[in-house]
Amino acid sequence: MPYSKIYEVLGKLEEKGWIESDGSRPTKFYPRSPATALEAMKVRMEREMRDAESTIVGELMPLYDKSGVKEKPEIWVLRGLHNILAKVREVILGCEKELLVALPAIAEGVSKQMQPLLRQLREKGVRITILASESTSSEVIKALSRVAEVRLKDSMFGGGVISDGRQVILLLASERMGNEPLAILAEHTGLAGFAREYFNYLWKEARDIE
Repeated sequence: MPYSKIYEVLGKLEEKGWIESDGSRPTKFYPRSPATALEAMKVRMEREMRDAESTIVGELMPLYDKSGVKEKPEIWVLRGLHNILAKVREVILGCEKELLVALPAIAEGVSKQMQPLLRQLREKGVRITILASESTSSEVIKALSRVAEVRLKDSMFGGGVISDGRQVILLLASERMGNEPLAILAEHTGLAGFAREYFNYLWKEARDIE
């Protein structure tokens, strides 16, 4: 390998902070402490990231704003118990960190189908919080408390599931729909965040199980 190529490689290593030179002739190179070199590389990468972020925000955001394109939340209406349960199962199984469940009295029967799924999440280390209706049977409450933190709340008119603060299923009651169950599925962090805040508000007013 020619000396020019060797010095080129050494120069790049010095530029990146992995070695240093003494300025003598011929130049002598010395390795730097790996910890020091890594810290220097971290600082350099953070600076480059800030520069890139500034460029993107400064140049692309004005173009995006002029285009008139707005973020559109993905929302679906689910009809029928079978379709709702299938989507609830999918959302629960996809949860990785936190699952919030509001369980009205009308959905007590569904809780038995959810319990095996909740046990799987618990084994994965997912934090599960369940807000149940005061009228929920003690048997169901006892079973749920084995896999989740449970509190009781009266006057629950609806229910739902919030997964990782990004997916939410809201169970609705509609007189016009008769007895057909109806739910809304949203995959949008803003909407899920709003639902999570409302859940936490109800949670603070709920009572602990005895």
